[in-house]
Amino acid sequence: MGSTHQNPCSRFSQCNPNTTNQNMHAYGALLIVALSTVLIFIYNCSDQVLATRERRKAKSREAAAKQVRETVQARERWKIAKDAAKMNKPGLQDQLVRTFSRRKSAKHGEQANPATGNSVLPPMPPEQPSPATKDQSKEPSNLTKMLNSLENDPNSNEGFNLKIGDKNIKKQLPKGKNLHTQSQILRYAYGQIEKEKAQQDKNNLTFSGVISMAADGEEVRSRPAIEVAFKDLTLTLKGKRKHVMRCVTGKIMPGRVSAVMGPSGAGKTTFLSALAGKIRGCTMTGSILINGRAESIHCYQKIIGYVPQDDIVHGNLTVEENLRFSARCRLSDDLPKPDKVLIVERVIETLGLQGIRDSVVGTVERRGISGGQRKRVNVGLEMVMEPSLLILDEPTTGLDSASSTLLLKALRREAAEGVNVCMVLHQPSYTLFRTFDDIIFLAKGGLTAYHGPVKKVEEYFAGIGIVVPDRVNPPDHYIDILEGLVKPNEGVTYQQLPVRWMLHNGYPVPPDMLHFADEISASSSSTNTNHVTKGTEEATDQSFAGEFWEEMKSNVQLQKDHIEATFLSIKDLSNRRTPGISRQYRYYLGRVGKQQLREAKSQAVDYLLLLVAGAILGTLTKVNDETFGSLGYTYTVIAVSLLCKIAALRSFSLDKLQYWRESASGISSLAHFLSKDTIDLFSTLVKPLIYLSMFYFFSNPRSTFGSNYAVLVCLVYCVTGMAYALAIYFEPAPAQLWSVLLPVVMTLIANQTRDTLFMKILIKMCYPNWALEAFIIANAERYTGVWLITRCSSLMNSSYNVSDWPICLVVLIAYGIVARIVAFICLIITQKK
Repeated sequence: MGSTHQNPCSRFSQCNPNTTNQNMHAYGALLIVALSTVLIFIYNCSDQVLATRERRKAKSREAAAKQVRETVQARERWKIAKDAAKMNKPGLQDQLVRTFSRRKSAKHGEQANPATGNSVLPPMPPEQPSPATKDQSKEPSNLTKMLNSLENDPNSNEGFNLKIGDKNIKKQLPKGKNLHTQSQILRYAYGQIEKEKAQQDKNNLTFSGVISMAADGEEVRSRPAIEVAFKDLTLTLKGKRKHVMRCVTGKIMPGRVSAVMGPSGAGKTTFLSALAGKIRGCTMTGSILINGRAESIHCYQKIIGYVPQDDIVHGNLTVEENLRFSARCRLSDDLPKPDKVLIVERVIETLGLQGIRDSVVGTVERRGISGGQRKRVNVGLEMVMEPSLLILDEPTTGLDSASSTLLLKALRREAAEGVNVCMVLHQPSYTLFRTFDDIIFLAKGGLTAYHGPVKKVEEYFAGIGIVVPDRVNPPDHYIDILEGLVKPNEGVTYQQLPVRWMLHNGYPVPPDMLHFADEISASSSSTNTNHVTKGTEEATDQSFAGEFWEEMKSNVQLQKDHIEATFLSIKDLSNRRTPGISRQYRYYLGRVGKQQLREAKSQAVDYLLLLVAGAILGTLTKVNDETFGSLGYTYTVIAVSLLCKIAALRSFSLDKLQYWRESASGISSLAHFLSKDTIDLFSTLVKPLIYLSMFYFFSNPRSTFGSNYAVLVCLVYCVTGMAYALAIYFEPAPAQLWSVLLPVVMTLIANQTRDTLFMKILIKMCYPNWALEAFIIANAERYTGVWLITRCSSLMNSSYNVSDWPICLVVLIAYGIVARIVAFICLIITQKK
């Protein structure tokens, strides 16, 4: 029965007598050696590609900076010569005249006697001057003009506006929009920075405030002003009836640096979150006005910078790469590239990051820059987008005095451009304290104890009997009083300070705090603290069911607020058109590609595991003509699903915090998701090839290598999409657990008998069933004639159809697409816990 034709064995393979398959272990051994060599090379040399590229960029940058410095030095030398000439120093003036007179005389002498240079050559005929040359000969040179002006008027500035340095630079760098090459752009950026430094030294102006002077007539971009006023701002936790902030009134203004201070638990971060529109799960009463109008702060999202307390930066990117990506995605789309480069270079210069610009920030596993430098990079991510309102949550925490001073100077320069800067601080030094324009002291319970200019804070507290002792830092003393650690003078208690501020400004006092007003009016020397507790808390005893119901309503409202903030369309009043999804997608592709190259060692480990798994499973499992190799393919589905799912979790689980920060600033979530999925397509195509290179040649099935590869590609695409959804929705530990359980459980279900309708439906819903069916059909198609007829019972028992192979692949791809849609929905609705 069947064909008895013998096929010759392939080269390097063995054919044992009375066998239907060849022994192709030799090919497998060769592939193991070849692939292991490639993986070792990738593991050890993955960083060299980017390192070489960064070194070339650094050389170009250093050359541009050197050329600009030489031009500036030449300009300074010329300025010194001009000043010396103005002071009527005849020696220098005579020397200049003699020098240029000798050159002119020598030139005329050579023209008058041309035969003296070389007697062999015939004398040259006199050159006929062109009309342009005649005009130029009539026009005196710049040096002649300068000397004539010095003789006529030594104190005049006329004649000194000479173009010095490389003449080609002036031709190449007229405007930022006309620059194309990287070297031209860098020379333009460094030239502008040097101009700003010179103006700063000359006029004692701020670094950013002299941009208009350095622009040489160019149109100067102005940032829109944002003034935030708040009145009776009160925040109450939903479902818990607990105030986290009460009766806060005031405003923060453009061009000023405001600091928010107070003891722990006073609501400082909550206050900034409320101003930035990031509060969730709270009921807010009172009003917040933007530029005097009742508008949502989200309307100005594109020009608001929010620096979180944690240093949320990409650890596998360099300092410059982090800053450049933020600038590309958040600056105006119509801003020329040279101006974007200038902004990034200016921020690097301002924050003192020149020495570490090419250093990787670092992660937990890989050491990078120091904590203080990381903090400055965290601030720089918001400065490069040129915000109009900059909110910072404890930017000086963990910094030494020098780094804090450098950071505060940079923020002062931002304020000089009209930026509204507001930050939370913990006990700054007296020098930093005097750097601020306004100060907000919050007491426990989120009540205001002072809000006004820094210059008047000591005067105010002295007026109510709180005097700072000698050699004590004023902010430390006030915070200790608000904390209750230091007892103020007799007749004043720290509980009364918020009420004293309300009475001082004529603000209404809450009813539960009126007794403090009575005590202040009566000049009482003591306060019943127990009475305060009764007044501020509402004694409402609730049952367990009531508390549970309130908690459920709070959580539902929290999710509702987040979904509304995510999907609700809000008009844009920032007047800034940032890059679209397609351009951000290209920026993301470049960034994710660099991250993958720096994480190539992890990729190499993933490939090595697949290599070993394929060799082991291919050796242990043999193709059985009765079952078409179903056992080996079952192990294949489990192994490939496990390894590929766990590896795909890294795509979204490692940078959740970075994504939340970027999405809150208006960067496209779709571009973020598509870029990661696009880069992962490389692994989707390569991983099946690596696994099959071992499994196929060790198990030697009847099906072709191409058909097995097509099934594995569809399988990897399917499980990768599922891994995206797990990584986005769950925390890392639960996501890994689900990644292990799902393949094993679904594969076991797929191998059950189809006795009932429910089991048939359940098995059809499991993706391993479609992968196993595709593998077995691909193997069964290689049997022809009577060989297939005698084995039809095996296919019928599993309810497989030989013609369903394309359908199986389509179903696997559909599973992958649906899983990616679910993952993207989870990406845009999930939020930071």
